[in-house]
Amino acid sequence: MRDHDAKTEERLVDIARIWYDQMGEGALPSITLPTRTKQNIAYDDDSGVWKYGDRASTRIATSAKSALHLLKMAFVIGFLKQQLRENRSSTLREMYYISEGWKKAKFSAQDESNLLIEDLEILTDLQREAFHLRPEEDGASIYGPLRLKEQTRRGERVIHCQEDVGEAGYPIPNNVDTIEFLDHDAKFVIAIETGGMYARLMENGFDEEYGAVLVHLKGQPARSTRRVLRRLSTEMNLPVVVFTDGDPWSYRIFASVAYGSIKSAHMSDILATPGAQFIGVQPSDIGEYNLPSDALTEGDIAALKAELTDPRFDTAYWKQQINLQLTMKLKSEQQAFASRGLDFVTRDYLPARLSEMGII
Repeated sequence: MRDHDAKTEERLVDIARIWYDQMGEGALPSITLPTRTKQNIAYDDDSGVWKYGDRASTRIATSAKSALHLLKMAFVIGFLKQQLRENRSSTLREMYYISEGWKKAKFSAQDESNLLIEDLEILTDLQREAFHLRPEEDGASIYGPLRLKEQTRRGERVIHCQEDVGEAGYPIPNNVDTIEFLDHDAKFVIAIETGGMYARLMENGFDEEYGAVLVHLKGQPARSTRRVLRRLSTEMNLPVVVFTDGDPWSYRIFASVAYGSIKSAHMSDILATPGAQFIGVQPSDIGEYNLPSDALTEGDIAALKAELTDPRFDTAYWKQQINLQLTMKLKSEQQAFASRGLDFVTRDYLPARLSEMGII
């Protein structure tokens, strides 16, 4: 077994060892974890990211529900221990199905098993990749004036993310520790929510004209995508802007990149990019550019109101834009700029916003 896998196994087994010691002392087994809500995230001045605060909850086997949760965690630890020893890997989905054979310890839904893995990440201070677990979804992609070195099963290879890739760009691997960024001719990184807009910027040569590294987020970005954005910002000293639709769900996409997400606040130090700026569709743009729009749904309105109480959106800019949107009761997509011509977004809108930000 590789050294880092042995250390990972030791940290997992330490959790079970604590339970063993608790029972040996006549106490019921328990675990204590931070409360994962927006009321328990606090801004960390040193790192510039949002982390969990002091609120915590303890699961102790005094009820059938809590005892069952600890039983499931014990089964998962056993499964991961075996996986590490055999140097094998699995997806989160596969682990969920494997639990079908665990009788009472099987999961009722994949969300339950995913949350338990997040519990183990917090308890061990490790990422799920260390457990040889990977998500089911494909990673996002990169296109632009960036050269990197990738460690593959067949050895190292150097890739230029314009010259050596197809129209889809360079696919971001699940484990971004296999990538080393070598050099670039870029001025900034633009992370884009939708595939259609990613293709539009590529087709219009936005990357070449403005020295932009394009990153397709594929909706709510995967951890690997957020880690790449963080590394491009810190290691390559590139400013990051996030281009999304103009709705509350897209604002949360930006928040997960710039501020860190609530459910993974234990990893904000490696996932969040504090300097990232929002360049998506603003509610004020809908009127200014007469963009095609849709009426807000009840779910949209509830989400916007929730964001007004979210500490990550507690700024003058976000309060102004969100309150304006609640007044207008409208939302718009980034591809709505096509109503003014296919080149408008790359010729007019983005250059104007980037100039206001001082990036170009």
